[in-house]
Amino acid sequence: MSVPAALAVFKDLCLDATDASRAARFWAAALGLQVSADHGSAVRLDGPVPQHTVWINAVPEPHTVKNRMHLDVHTGSVESLVALGATVLEEFRRWTMMADPDGGEFCAFVRDPVPEGRLYEIVLDAHDPERLTRWWAEVLGGRVDAEDGAWGVEDVPGAPFDYLVLSPTDEPKTVKNRVHLDVHADVAALVAAGATVVASLPDWTVLADPEGNEFCAFPPR
Repeated sequence: MSVPAALAVFKDLCLDATDASRAARFWAAALGLQVSADHGSAVRLDGPVPQHTVWINAVPEPHTVKNRMHLDVHTGSVESLVALGATVLEEFRRWTMMADPDGGEFCAFVRDPVPEGRLYEIVLDAHDPERLTRWWAEVLGGRVDAEDGAWGVEDVPGAPFDYLVLSPTDEPKTVKNRVHLDVHADVAALVAAGATVVASLPDWTVLADPEGNEFCAFPPR
């Protein structure tokens, strides 16, 4: 399949947590990143290039519902993640569903050897996976992958993960997502493509995709 022209450039990843410092320590170890700045309300994790950056943002709301967006990670063992503070929720043949110290779900894939880049995939629940796959492929300039009935976006320029996977769900979205992407983009172009503006802030704009999933747009580079 052809690669669409990108409307945005992947910038970084953000996770919400009630205890940002604790969550940052866990995710730094789990993803092989370093804590570079801890401002209390926001903690920055850095990696080899800027796109590896992960922000852990402190929020007052506790985790109450299954995350609509979650991370899939490479790991040497499930036990090593448990030792860092994760808990096992359910075991599958190829992966283990776990929760981080804040209760946020993620999936662990055991590898030998463990790849240097430990962020494997980002998974987003969708009512219409095909539509949302094509939308995010257009936004991020990735390639639509529709293999064996599964939908996803691969080859996202600059992204530190292999795939954005769109997973079918019938569950309604009820609360703000605790995991979201940041991009560099022109807001007007995203709105013309089907995004909606949630909030306009001095340095960035909070938007939602066609199914209401939040993401943040910063001015184009």
